[in-house]
Amino acid sequence: MKRLSKRDIAYAIATGLTAGVLAWGVLTFLQRSLPLGFATAWLVLVIPLLWISSVQLGYILGRWFGFFNEFGKYVATGFTNFAVDAGVFNVLLSITHAPEGPLFVVQKSISFVVAVSHSYYWNRRWAFQRAAAGSPSVRSEFTKFLTVNLIAMVVNVGVAYGVVHFALRPATFSPEVWANIGAIAGAAAALIFNFIGFKVVVFK
Repeated sequence: MKRLSKRDIAYAIATGLTAGVLAWGVLTFLQRSLPLGFATAWLVLVIPLLWISSVQLGYILGRWFGFFNEFGKYVATGFTNFAVDAGVFNVLLSITHAPEGPLFVVQKSISFVVAVSHSYYWNRRWAFQRAAAGSPSVRSEFTKFLTVNLIAMVVNVGVAYGVVHFALRPATFSPEVWANIGAIAGAAAALIFNFIGFKVVVFK
């Protein structure tokens, strides 16, 4: 069974802190709190520990199903990418005050592109542990990575748009909160699609 390395712990802490700080900021912007009255600032401490646990669980499950050795790290990276996506989206939302309509699609697309750049770095460097950035395969690999992500962007934005504009919004949810729920649904669909694409096409 593979074991946690110092590199795994360092990268889990780095990505976990990124996700924690961004989640804290987004929840503060949305004026939402954690269950049981916990302050959202706790996310900055808790998420890195969750990421370390995710990688360890992946290695444990990898004893029976090899792809879990990568999946644990991919999940930690993926949720951090979602935090980057959500963070950029909410910064744009706070500027435009447009949680619906054409600007929603523009904002969601911009935040997704920023998250893709973050995603490539961490998936190549950690989750799938590819060769150094100067290797001859980088250009071809990035082209495949970008292609998978462009398709995933259509899935992400399409699912998010469908939830926001076609699902019935509960009266207790503000348009901003509902826009974020749509973003979560889109990110979840893209998370699954991307892992399959990365594993089968990009980092095979």
